[in-house]
Amino acid sequence: MSDLDLSAKSEFSAQDQELGNLIAKIAQGNEEAIGLLYDQTSSFVYGLAFRVLNDSTMAEEVTMDVYMQVWRQAQRFDQTRGKPIVWLAVFARSRAIDRLRSGQRERESRHSLDTIKDKVATKGNPEESSMYKEQCRFVQHALGSLAAEQREVIEMAYFGGLSQRAIAAQMGEPLGTVKTRIRLGMKKLRSILGPFEGRLVS
Repeated sequence: MSDLDLSAKSEFSAQDQELGNLIAKIAQGNEEAIGLLYDQTSSFVYGLAFRVLNDSTMAEEVTMDVYMQVWRQAQRFDQTRGKPIVWLAVFARSRAIDRLRSGQRERESRHSLDTIKDKVATKGNPEESSMYKEQCRFVQHALGSLAAEQREVIEMAYFGGLSQRAIAAQMGEPLGTVKTRIRLGMKKLRSILGPFEGRLVS
């Protein structure tokens, strides 16, 4: 092995040790350490997120999410089982993929609502069309008042036609969590739409 190879290996190992020490300090609640880790590695994390998302705003959000996760989970890091930069890369890739999937589900939900509008617009009877449009506005307003996680599963179930088990599998959430979100969301929808029940058409 050449002197250059030995020097590069030594420098890389020193960097690993430095990052590992910072993570150890973060695990002890050292706020300065998280700032130093961010300064030294954020460009790498951002670059990885951007390659997955191809969107600078989302990549910046993912980068911040990664360091929040580091702050919460620093105690779990074991330098004997992997390099710090690889640990960060796993967080970045996972967060970026989650954000990509979340954005896709949001686009699909918006498409579902747009499809409803299009179907309404094709109704032949002007009076019936007006009533359907009003109903659509009521439903959209009610959905908009739900917590994001409740709205998402309800739209996947009722607009996407997915079963609760399929939703759980697609989102990577426990089935019980999905059922609870749907139940609470539907309860709130009924409370919001109840006063307008007589004005809704089927």
